Amino acid sequence: MSFPETPSPAERYVIGVDFGTLSGRAVVVRVSDGEEVGSATLEYPHAVMDTTLAATGDRLPPEWALQVPADYVDVIKTAIPRVVQAAGIDPASVIGIGTDFTASTPMPVLADGTPLNEVAGFEHRPHAYIKLWKHHAAQGQADRINRIAAERGESWLPRYGGLISSEWEFAKALQLLEEDPEIYQRMDHWVEAADWIVWQLTGRYVRNACTAGYKGIWQDGEYPDRDFLTALNPDFAGFVDDKLAHEIGQLGDAAGTLSAEAAAWTGLPEGIAVAVGNVDAHVTAPAAKAVEPGQMLAIMGTSTCHVMNADVLAEVPGMCGVVDGGIVSGLYGYEAGQSGVGDIFAWYVKNQVPGEYHAAARERGLSIHQYLTELAQEQPVGGHGLVALDWHSGNRSVLVDHELSGVVLGATLTTRPEEIYRALLEATAFGTRTIVETFNASGVPVTEFIAAGGLIKNPFLMQTYSNVLRMPISTIASEQGPALGSAIHAAVAAGAYPDVRAAGEAMGRVNRNVYTPDEAAADAYDELYAEYTQLHDYFGRGANDVMKRLKARRRDALAGSDLENASHDDAEREARV
Repeated sequence: MSFPETPSPAERYVIGVDFGTLSGRAVVVRVSDGEEVGSATLEYPHAVMDTTLAATGDRLPPEWALQVPADYVDVIKTAIPRVVQAAGIDPASVIGIGTDFTASTPMPVLADGTPLNEVAGFEHRPHAYIKLWKHHAAQGQADRINRIAAERGESWLPRYGGLISSEWEFAKALQLLEEDPEIYQRMDHWVEAADWIVWQLTGRYVRNACTAGYKGIWQDGEYPDRDFLTALNPDFAGFVDDKLAHEIGQLGDAAGTLSAEAAAWTGLPEGIAVAVGNVDAHVTAPAAKAVEPGQMLAIMGTSTCHVMNADVLAEVPGMCGVVDGGIVSGLYGYEAGQSGVGDIFAWYVKNQVPGEYHAAARERGLSIHQYLTELAQEQPVGGHGLVALDWHSGNRSVLVDHELSGVVLGATLTTRPEEIYRALLEATAFGTRTIVETFNASGVPVTEFIAAGGLIKNPFLMQTYSNVLRMPISTIASEQGPALGSAIHAAVAAGAYPDVRAAGEAMGRVNRNVYTPDEAAADAYDELYAEYTQLHDYFGRGANDVMKRLKARRRDALAGSDLENASHDDAEREARV
């Protein structure tokens, strides 16, 4: 391999790898100033398995979302060599690697880290695979966790806004135990993908403090006790001691060094620092220079995660958690979020927008999202006569209920596709305002709003958020915020900076107050938001549980259909015999 430029001895680089929902993205970053000198992406070969299991073609039940661990290793083997070549740097100048992941994205593995889906005979078992963050099929187990924790007065429950999500480690593990006890018994570790990939790079299993705190109910150095686990299910009593608890690594520390095997995969020097794993949202905060109290960072992609530091410990209803040092040391890190944002927009354009719109967008050289935005943005606020609920993937905050579903209210025979699209954009902004107002009312004020992620490329969406929130919006000056954040943590792990805050100050980048609220639009959105709030509380707080009844009916209907199909297949086999 030839190198276009030979870096001076003083130039050192780190690599950040962001494992997202559909792809892994690697960046090479200069340690001295955070300049991104190369990037590479690999789409996961198996993407997300949410309808069928790739190994068998069998249909998955509703609300499932699985992934294949080998896809993540492919990112390491492919994207890292590509990004080094694209950057034109000497691999010897790379001093560290950092990674981040979606969460909670856990998997069952053997003692040596082998995923259960790679064990012969288990490849056809859905529970042997990774349960992606948006696997929402453990809501029943989450409901039981919340009910029993509230009855027992568990001290950790208020740290999670009073509710544990079906997206997190305990609910998913309990579902595994109850639906496939053989897989549960066979697994040695219930491992977050964020920690598993670091294990593959270093040969050492270290559990990161961020995921453990926010997704694994690890508070003040402890997990829920054995008595509580027994109350959930007697067979779950040993979950923490036997399957979960492990060495905890702090953010910015080195989990280990690059192994000989991983060095061969990547072409990087054996023995360089590998940072402790992290969550994609939290790792982005220093990259966006959003680490001071009151600075809320929204990472806006398929979903949105809101993270913020504060110097006070408070109970915020429906938050995803508060963890001491969960983002940077010395401050309490808060998290909230919306389970569906970009996913909602993608679902709509894929399933609901007529073909002629797609053709017109292609003719104009625009994406369908750009075309719909262009059509909708000139309409006055409220001109579509619509209001929507952004619950197509359930509600993460502040209701923490994935049995909820989406609504578009006000459609008529004259409603246009672009108007519904705009109503969905607005609904996600209203969802964020609900979160911000909940934090403000709980004594954790949001004083600045900063956005990152792929959706910040849509100026109309960002201006809508500014108008709805009545706040200026700053944006990260990087298209790869999580990967840049991972690189910042790699620089700290390698000893180039004393801590994450110092590294973020030198290597992070943000554009301040890019969007400011329009007063007239903000006034109009106040009225629409009031309608949204009424719908939010009516469907989300128990006045009408029709969404839950419909989901239960769907599950029952599909289960009956599956039984009928299975019986028909058995009859056919018997006839052939």
